[in-house]
Amino acid sequence: MSIEIKVPVLPESVADATIATWHVKPGEAVSRDQNLVDIETDKVVLEVVAPEDGHISEFLFNEGDTVLAEQVIAKFVAGAVAGQEVTKAEAEAAAPAAAASDESNDALSPSVRRLIAEHNLDAAKIKGTGVGGRITKEDVEAFIKSAPAAKPAAAVAAAPVALSGDRSEKRVPMTRLRKTIATRLLEAKNSTAMLTTFNEVNMKPIMDIRKQYQDIFEKKHGIRLGFMSFYVKAVTEALKRFPEVNASIDGDDIVYHNYFDVSIAVSTPRGLVTPVLRDTDNMSLADIEKAVRDLAIKGRDGKLTVEDMTGGNFTVTNGGVFGSLMSTPILNLPQSAILGMHAIKDRPMAVNGQVEILPMMYLALSYDHRIIDGRESVGFLVTIKEFLEDPTRLLLDI
Repeated sequence: MSIEIKVPVLPESVADATIATWHVKPGEAVSRDQNLVDIETDKVVLEVVAPEDGHISEFLFNEGDTVLAEQVIAKFVAGAVAGQEVTKAEAEAAAPAAAASDESNDALSPSVRRLIAEHNLDAAKIKGTGVGGRITKEDVEAFIKSAPAAKPAAAVAAAPVALSGDRSEKRVPMTRLRKTIATRLLEAKNSTAMLTTFNEVNMKPIMDIRKQYQDIFEKKHGIRLGFMSFYVKAVTEALKRFPEVNASIDGDDIVYHNYFDVSIAVSTPRGLVTPVLRDTDNMSLADIEKAVRDLAIKGRDGKLTVEDMTGGNFTVTNGGVFGSLMSTPILNLPQSAILGMHAIKDRPMAVNGQVEILPMMYLALSYDHRIIDGRESVGFLVTIKEFLEDPTRLLLDI
């Protein structure tokens, strides 16, 4: 029985998508619900799975091609048994697609090009296992794991354009997600009255709590107690006290949200994404830690869904994990504010007339001055500082 493999219904406002990676070859036996292809949109990567046990008889679109919602991208034959020989007719049907793929073997898919560029690899040294010998993302990842670390000076860029001597350039197309990020960041800079205010927080109280209760917390909840749960809790309590920061502008109206959905900036191989923690006012520290871990894993594996990415009234981004000491984060539209956390560094501080070495961290709140005034922005940031420096208040709600 022949079945049409179609592009899933795309998220609202997404016009088209790109075939990112085919995970199977024509004629290769697959099992029901096995991932056949990754389809990349502006927001997420969608997986298309096998409807039955069987095999793909023909590709209608190759990696890198643009497709529309519910468009047929391959033909699937159900009922095949793993290891079964492909019939002559099916092999002949698959041959044109394989040949076309072979002719464009050097036209790598966007995800493969990006991965090769990130690791300064030579595409010619990577053995392709895809259709017609094309290089897949799995091939690149396997090559990275098996190859010794390349020296930057000796790295060979993919498809270099020689200039003179040993100088070279490489040109890598932007992924859909990167294009979307670029567009949204420019929109935020150009369409809002963005301003950033700073403060600093003594992290010693939280570090002492983590040191004292880390083992007990992990034994009971099955996850380590990190800093992000304290950040999200402090942000949620501060949002309750400053509703303007939890609001957004819609035309000539200000929309005040009576719920607390906090976006968490997560760095993934595809770029920076902001999945959402919903109803954080009803979450415990353990709930937050588990949810953040799950979202980070899904982001790393490209499994984030449209629902994971939709909504959010306020964003928390932690550049400190990369060593950032101070920054001015850009708004995540249509939100009106974003909080930047940074690296915790030991610094000499004056405490009651005495100099002490304390673990200090800078806070940065970027906000839309059209809706949030200086009083609210500073008050909001000071409230977060007070909660973090005296975390007992988070438990007592005072």
